[in-house]
Amino acid sequence: MNRKTKGIVLAVATVGAIGAGTGIAVGAGGDDADDAETPITGAALDRAEAAALEHTGEGEVTETEVGDEESYYEVEVTLPSGDETDVQLDRGFTVVSSESDAKDGD
Repeated sequence: MNRKTKGIVLAVATVGAIGAGTGIAVGAGGDDADDAETPITGAALDRAEAAALEHTGEGEVTETEVGDEESYYEVEVTLPSGDETDVQLDRGFTVVSSESDAKDGD
């Protein structure tokens, strides 16, 4: 192997080792899935909030997420009762499902 080829092989091996180390570090990051959530922004946020509030009929949007594991958008709405409803939306801002988390003791 000539000197230039050895340099290229070494560079590729180094980049591969760094990439593998990064993947291991990310994979071993624990259960902090909430830290990885990406909030909805801009015009999409306005449309998602409107669709979720239309679905629930009332409440306040307290959290949003793009790329939720259940749908494209997720909008959390806190109702006046304190109950929370997660509204799942597709890319067109159509409700695909929702789930309410009633407070214990109500």
